[in-house]
Amino acid sequence: MRHCGLPMQVIEAVRWSPDGGGVRVIDQTKLPEQFEELDLRTLEEVCEAILGLVVRGAPAIGIAGAMGLVVSLQPHAHLPLGEFRAKLAEHAARLRETRPTAVNLSWAIDRMVQRVSEPGGPPQSSKYSAPPETLSSSLRTPSQILAELRQEASAILAEDRAMCRRIGEHGLPLIPANSHILTHCNAGALATGGIGTALAPIYMAAEAGRNVEVFADETRPLFQGSRLTAWELSRVGIPVTVLADSVAASLMRAGRVDLVIVGADRIAANGDVANKIGTYAVAVAARYHGIPFYVAAPSSTFDPTLASGDEIEIEQRARSEIANGFGRTIAPDSARVANPAFDITPAELITAIISDTGVHRAPYDFSGVGDGQQCISAAKIVAAKKSNRSVCASSEVPIPAPNSE
Repeated sequence: MRHCGLPMQVIEAVRWSPDGGGVRVIDQTKLPEQFEELDLRTLEEVCEAILGLVVRGAPAIGIAGAMGLVVSLQPHAHLPLGEFRAKLAEHAARLRETRPTAVNLSWAIDRMVQRVSEPGGPPQSSKYSAPPETLSSSLRTPSQILAELRQEASAILAEDRAMCRRIGEHGLPLIPANSHILTHCNAGALATGGIGTALAPIYMAAEAGRNVEVFADETRPLFQGSRLTAWELSRVGIPVTVLADSVAASLMRAGRVDLVIVGADRIAANGDVANKIGTYAVAVAARYHGIPFYVAAPSSTFDPTLASGDEIEIEQRARSEIANGFGRTIAPDSARVANPAFDITPAELITAIISDTGVHRAPYDFSGVGDGQQCISAAKIVAAKKSNRSVCASSEVPIPAPNSE
């Protein structure tokens, strides 16, 4: 076991393959039994990996999507410019639609497209490094566009690593020595390009010798807490205890939880948070027991186009994830299944939101945070207003028909 106070070598969940022709990811569906890395080289492979949770976590999905856009276009570099740009638009749309709740994916894809859009040049939101010089759009070849896209995807990865570190630095003062911290799902290195979001302050507290211990909700139905969070914390020597999801409130009542830190897939303008299903229940229990409840997320997760969590689209996943498990059928075919991947935690239940720009407290004002990172196009907003409906679907959980997938 690693002693606290020593630097920790954290895994890389997503990066370029050694030959640069693929996106190398850890296959998170195989953990903790097997550590396996895959090189994704086609549009279908990247989309399937994102949809199938081979790569998961909002920041990691965004990075994988950006890199995946590059590798998916490489075989088409010989096309005439007009046809290549059509392929770019097609691939970007496919990738953008694979996971609708995680704002980082749409943000990253939109940023990539904007990077090479007419009249050329990087988006104004490139705030972490000086934008590179670019050729006039009329002079670009497909190969030059690919080079710019690769440069942008690499920048997104580097920025995410730096943002994770900043989240850890901002969150560190909130973690006293000898803390017992509860977390839900996985918002660590496996979910990002760096040391994580919710786990970043925990990693830094352990490095600082603060003797922290973690309670990880198993996080049904796909067990990201027990499979992933417990795995990555154990490998660096941070004490971790896996809980059935229903145990968290009892531990709080017993006085064994000092604070809660979770991640986020999307944060609305009012501070409402979309995160893995079950987060809302943890927040309610924490509020009842007077325990601080923190959300840690990069600024790319803030979505200023949505007034509240009611406008966040909630992904509905397959019936089989609930009805089948442990190698057998665990729900009768006649029973309906509701399997939302996320829920909404209202802002009033959140003690503070920790981002790479600081610690945000109510009343929330995210103006200037993640400037230029709006994930929904102006055209879509106008169309929604004309039809008198929300830009995204309601977060109300539908009850599917029997045998629904």
